[in-house]
Amino acid sequence: MLLLGEAKSPPPKGGGGFADYAVVSLHCLRVYLEESHREALDLLSEMPQILGEIGLDADDLPDHSTLVKWFDRIKTALWRVLLRRQAQLQEPSGYAAIDATFFDRENASKHYCRRTNYCVQTLKATALVDTETQAILDVHCSTGKPHDTQVGWQVARRNAGDPTSLAADKGYDWMKLCEKLREERVRSLIKHRVFRPIDHAHSARVDGPRYRQRAMCETVFSTIKRTLGDAVRARTWYGEFRELVLMCAVHNIKQTVNE
Repeated sequence: MLLLGEAKSPPPKGGGGFADYAVVSLHCLRVYLEESHREALDLLSEMPQILGEIGLDADDLPDHSTLVKWFDRIKTALWRVLLRRQAQLQEPSGYAAIDATFFDRENASKHYCRRTNYCVQTLKATALVDTETQAILDVHCSTGKPHDTQVGWQVARRNAGDPTSLAADKGYDWMKLCEKLREERVRSLIKHRVFRPIDHAHSARVDGPRYRQRAMCETVFSTIKRTLGDAVRARTWYGEFRELVLMCAVHNIKQTVNE
């Protein structure tokens, strides 16, 4: 957590604010408890040992509205740094897989959708997962339904050079994506959509143990939805994106602790 300013005192002193790492820790605990901001703070006030690890006392806990404002203030880029740092703690194997799932946003965003005449009920999340450690290396979020090839292209560019192989289903079959992976010396384990007889041969070449580890993505999604919930609570689209990245970071922390 050094990147979040650990040298600063966790509770506010002399009119200052909370240390960033203390607020981020509170948000991680909120996601882990699957509670709202208000209810999570009520529960944490009865957990002095956990608060002591952060450097806080029950009397130091902020009002729930302060926690909400901090969540809006911390940019998505910082949550991504936290996600990446937690994934690196497990020493990624270099064998990655990519897949997508949907999270419910109707309950969390009903008022927002009504006010903005926006009726999207699900949030699409595409995760890049290390198949050995089951850590999430990167996540892409969208309120629309972009094609998997376009999302895979963005995620591959952000993580170019990190994995040694990338497995994905036929939905990610795109020549430009495969060429990008080859340029970065990443082995493409993406099955081809069948347009010609030769496509069967191309698909057979990648159908091995590493490709079959693509199912680890579904395992990770299932774990997150069972333990952290299958819906987001934030009302704004950017808040939902940040919440999903935070959920993935909490998943990585749990994986590290369980090792």
